[in-house]
Amino acid sequence: MEQKKRVLAIDMARGISVLSMIPVHSMIIYSTMDTWNNSFLGKVAQVLEKGTPMFLVVMGFSFVFSSKLSMFKIFKRGINILAKGYLLNILRFAVPMLLFGGFPRAFIEGNGLTLGDSYNYLFFILLGDILQLAGISLIIMGVIIKFIKNKYAALTLALLIVFFTGELSGYKPNIVGVDYICDLLWGKTYNVYFPVFPWMSFILIGLFFGMWYQESNNNIILTYKRMLVSGVLFMCIGVVLCYYNYEYHFGDYYHLGPGGTIAFIGVNLFLVWFGHILVTCIPHNKLYDVIYYSSKNVTTFYLVQWVLIYWGVLFFGYSSQTSQLKLLAIIIGITLLTFGVLWTKKRAIKLIAKQKQSSSTKRVKQAIT
Repeated sequence: MEQKKRVLAIDMARGISVLSMIPVHSMIIYSTMDTWNNSFLGKVAQVLEKGTPMFLVVMGFSFVFSSKLSMFKIFKRGINILAKGYLLNILRFAVPMLLFGGFPRAFIEGNGLTLGDSYNYLFFILLGDILQLAGISLIIMGVIIKFIKNKYAALTLALLIVFFTGELSGYKPNIVGVDYICDLLWGKTYNVYFPVFPWMSFILIGLFFGMWYQESNNNIILTYKRMLVSGVLFMCIGVVLCYYNYEYHFGDYYHLGPGGTIAFIGVNLFLVWFGHILVTCIPHNKLYDVIYYSSKNVTTFYLVQWVLIYWGVLFFGYSSQTSQLKLLAIIIGITLLTFGVLWTKKRAIKLIAKQKQSSSTKRVKQAIT
């Protein structure tokens, strides 16, 4: 039962993070800046946006249960996620640009590009997003996990990343290819939205609590209490630092400074704890099934929703929607379509497996006769 509660609480936190993506991403892409900043739906999306990195903390927490994986398997998993990140870029950007007449002028110019320039393909295919962050972080974790012998090593490394990334942020040696790698690691421009540093610190904080959980004889109640206390402490420290020097300590959401990183680590620790409270206090229901299903299919869900949202620009425009009712209808529609694609994929896999089993059985019978 304890193991089940642990898994459900982790799935709850990750599932909520996954389901938050569609309203957040839809509002970012479709709504006008005024609607994003001042409408009720925009305010809700801004709140939800702060919890989307929650799955990074969960990823780190879950890593302790994969400690028996070899370095090769961790590398393989990281490269697989990295490849999916670039495949996603091809599907959501290159395909509509090649086959559907391209994106509106406002979208192209909003990314600092020139309409009709062939460089646009390279820019969008190489765009760094959260799958690039996750893939590269896994590759790095495959190297360092053998050297992290206790939880304080993970915590120390996380804090070093938090406080020293600012010194490297934006550095590039002006060498083609190397500059792009630097952008993926610690860039501060919008060709990379989630640079590995400082965002990898979220994963290491999750690892810290996962190791603490193991050291406490798998006492999940104690672990989540520690997450709550630490989350509140981190939020307070982060807010104070941002108040002291907002430009340096916050920067912007995608390229956070030290104070902003600490504050959002605190927010997401609190949200993971809240997921545990939901599982513990509210009986299982149909909504929970949807959340757990989303958690289980996190990567596919992420891929599908982004493709649908960007292809939707061809129909709904870019940064042009002002009606909250229309935006809500778009969000609901994309959510239903995403689940529809996931259901179709599941059915197709079952059908293929059934056909293979049927063919195998037929061959055995033929061999016997």
